[in-house]
Amino acid sequence: MNKLFTPFQLGPITLRNRIIRSAAFENMARANAPTKELQDYHVSVARGGVGMTTVAYCAVDLSGVSFDGQLYVRPEIIPDMKKMTEAIHAEGAKASIQLGHCGNMTHFYTCHCMPVSADTWFNLYSPTIHRRLKVEEIKNLVKKFGEAVDWARECGFDCVEIHAGHAYLISQFIGRRTNHRHDQYGGSFENRVRFMNEVLDEVMLHAKDDIAVVVKTNMWDDCWKGVSIEEGIQVAKEIAKHKVHGIVLSGGTVSRSPMTILGGAMPHKTLAHYMNMKSFWWLKAALNIPGVAAVMTPTVPFKELYFMDKAKIFQEQLSNDLKQSQTTLIYVGGVQSGDNCQQIMDEGFELFQIAHVLIKDPDFVKHVQKNPHYHAGCKRSNYCVGRMYSKDMKCHECVERDGEVIAPRIKREIAALEADAKASIEKQRHNF
Repeated sequence: MNKLFTPFQLGPITLRNRIIRSAAFENMARANAPTKELQDYHVSVARGGVGMTTVAYCAVDLSGVSFDGQLYVRPEIIPDMKKMTEAIHAEGAKASIQLGHCGNMTHFYTCHCMPVSADTWFNLYSPTIHRRLKVEEIKNLVKKFGEAVDWARECGFDCVEIHAGHAYLISQFIGRRTNHRHDQYGGSFENRVRFMNEVLDEVMLHAKDDIAVVVKTNMWDDCWKGVSIEEGIQVAKEIAKHKVHGIVLSGGTVSRSPMTILGGAMPHKTLAHYMNMKSFWWLKAALNIPGVAAVMTPTVPFKELYFMDKAKIFQEQLSNDLKQSQTTLIYVGGVQSGDNCQQIMDEGFELFQIAHVLIKDPDFVKHVQKNPHYHAGCKRSNYCVGRMYSKDMKCHECVERDGEVIAPRIKREIAALEADAKASIEKQRHNF
C-alpha cells in the first residue's frame, strides 16, 4: 500500500497516487454539452482521492458522436469545461479527457451525416449503412485529433486519452473485419495501423511538453475476425514508438463483445427498460427475447482483475519497447478492493484505472487508504451499464437512495445477476 499512495510522474504531469478514474461513459452531457451533473460527478471522484479522473468519450468532430449525452470538441463549451477542470484541480486531482471518433457506431440523426468508417458496409449493431472515408477526409480527421489536444489544453485538462480500441474508428481501421480497403490504409498490417500512427504523430506534436498522452488499445477483440493477442501486441508496439506516456490495456468491442470490456452479464431487461422506444424500438423488442438477447451480448463470467492474465503477457512482450519509449502500461478491469489494488502493484503495473467501484462509491480510494482490505461491495449486476446508454450512469443502490423507483422486474433481474456474479467469483476462488 505504500507504493499505491505515492506520486507518479506521467510524462509532464505528477499524479498524487497510482489510481485513475477510467473513461467509462457517464451519459451526463446534454445536447453534447457539459452539465452540472457531469461536473459534480467528476468532482466527487476527485474529492474521493483518485490521482486523476478521466472525462469519458469526447468526439473530435460531430461526425464521431454516437449519443446525445457525449461531448464533442467545439469552442462554445470551453467556458463550462474550464469550470469543470478547475473544480477537479481544487480537489487535488488531475483532469484527463478521452478523445475519439466512433466511426460506424452512430446514426444520421445523432451525427447529422452518413456515418463513416474505414470501409462501406452495413453495421448491424447500430444499425446503419456507413460509407468509406476518402483519403482527404482521413487527413482532415488526423488534424482534428491534433486540434482537439489544443482544445483540451484550453479547457484546462492535464492529459488526453486517445481511444484506439473497442471497435471505434481507429480500431475499425486496424481490424481486418472492418477494413477491406486496397489503398495505403488497408491490406497489410503497416497500412491498417497507418491512420492510428498518423493520429498519434499529430497528437504528440500538439501535446508539446505540457499535456500527458495516454492511448487506450485492445489487447484482443474477442470476436470473429477480430484482432488477436499476437496482433494486439504489435499494435501496442506501434503505439509505444510514438513515446506516448501511457498505454491502457483493454479488450473487446462495443458491438460484438461488449461484456468482454465490462465483465459479467448485460442486464437486458434494464437496458430495454430505459431505452428510447422511438429511436430503438427494434432493439428494445429484441432485448426482451431471452435467446436473442443472449446471442447479441453474451455473458462473460465475472472475475476480479479479469484482464490481468493477458495484461501480464503484454507487460512481458513490451518490456524493451516500454523502456526505450519511457511509456507506462496502465492496467484496467475488475478492480473491486484494496487487495486488488495491492495485487496490481505487486504485478509491476505502475498505474491502473477503475470505474465500476467509483459509480457506487466515489470515496473508494479514501476507504482503501484507511483500510487496505476494503471491498467496495459492488455486486456486478451491471445495472449501471444497462442504464448508462439511455439515461445516465448510476448504481441501483444510489438510484434508490436518491428516491427514484426501480421497477420490480428490474429489481428481480438485479438480484439474479448479482447471485450469478457471486457464484462465478466463488467458483473461481475454489478452483484457484
